Amino acid sequence: MAENKIAKPFLKWAGGKTQLINDIEKVLPKGIVKSNFTYIEPFVGSGAVLFWMLNNFPNLKRAVINDINEDLINTYKKIASSPKELISILEILQSEFHALEGNEDNKKAYYYEKRILYNTRKETISGQVALFIFLNRTCFNGLYRVNRKNEYNVPMGSYKKPMICDKENILAVSEALHKVEILCGDFERTINFSEQKTLFYFDPPYKPLNETSSFNSYAKDEFNDDEQIRLKEFCNKLDVLNHSWILSNSDIKGKDKNDNFFDDLYSGFNIQRVEAKRSINANPNKRGKLTELLITNQVSSKEKEYVRAV
Repeated sequence: MAENKIAKPFLKWAGGKTQLINDIEKVLPKGIVKSNFTYIEPFVGSGAVLFWMLNNFPNLKRAVINDINEDLINTYKKIASSPKELISILEILQSEFHALEGNEDNKKAYYYEKRILYNTRKETISGQVALFIFLNRTCFNGLYRVNRKNEYNVPMGSYKKPMICDKENILAVSEALHKVEILCGDFERTINFSEQKTLFYFDPPYKPLNETSSFNSYAKDEFNDDEQIRLKEFCNKLDVLNHSWILSNSDIKGKDKNDNFFDDLYSGFNIQRVEAKRSINANPNKRGKLTELLITNQVSSKEKEYVRAV
């Protein structure tokens, strides 16, 4: 039964945060998460941290998620409102795709036919959402990438009978999302949903480690250095308002020891380097472990608590 199943991310997602959960847990502001609090995730992606929060903090009063990717947010909304309708469409796609196993040419033709259909955006919302999930489960490494025309352009991955319709998890996710407000838009608008005890977690498009690793064409408008700076200014604002926040990003200094972009940008906040795993590269030999940044305003928050206590 779905009510006995723990909700987990329903998408494969490049840069998903499942592997960093333990590190994120260590920097959670204990004073907030032990009380009734609000959790806000302005770049929700596949929601690995969201579902972990929902599953592990029964005292979570409410959660708010947001993303600029309209198709992604429509998927969350459809799962929340009409999971059975979505499941029925996904089961058809899964059955048709699995029936082509063993004939690689036909599988590719089917995938690219569905990708073209997805990019026409002429389907119903349910049909479009089902195509979004189908492409995600069958594409290369769960990558979401669009061109300037906002056309999804990721090639097919090499999977044998991939799980396209996880019925039990979709039902569990639908149940979990009942206490979640779902927004679509710029990350700064999420401040309007903050309350006295609020924790923000930011997982923005990462600053690329080099030109060839730039997979941040997540939307037709690039999340460039100016956007990274705007996000930091937003974090400053949250800090002034006594909100707690945690932010993940790439460790570009690990690639170039002279590149202090994030170290300078977030100087004054707590910057940790944590081990992560690189999974997106056409060359398997270039995949492996690297460090990422986990930045918090814990230090300044603790100082404020100390001052108030004194």
